[in-house]
Amino acid sequence: MERFEEILTKYNITKRTNKPNTTFEEAEKIINFKLPNDYKTFALNYSEFEGIIGNQYFRLWDFDEIIGMNTDYRIFEYLPKTLAIGGNGSGEYIAIEQLNDSRLRIVLSPFLIEEEAHIEIGISFTDFLERLENRKEWFE
Repeated sequence: MERFEEILTKYNITKRTNKPNTTFEEAEKIINFKLPNDYKTFALNYSEFEGIIGNQYFRLWDFDEIIGMNTDYRIFEYLPKTLAIGGNGSGEYIAIEQLNDSRLRIVLSPFLIEEEAHIEIGISFTDFLERLENRKEWFE
């Protein structure tokens, strides 16, 4: 079991009962980068999450909502190397961002849709969940 799955199991995250209708290929074609394997494993095996890990409340969207949410919030239009995957309920979204050197990171950013506002909250999906589990504050 992957480390992020151990964390999700600890918090009783509901397992997906069917495969997502949206394919990774569809999303990757729009964002022009490959999604990280740990996030793909999450999307294939868990439908969504809403709750608290550590001290932080957040929601990870169901993978079938991803394209619509990013389109509605105009993220694809303004941030082509960013895929929002959830939010914190306080006007900020959680996203996977591809940096210029092709590394990926998890960021928290206001819905102002400005890359300069991104705050790194993980260097991977697993790291993001581990930081939450270890009660690391987003705004330290």
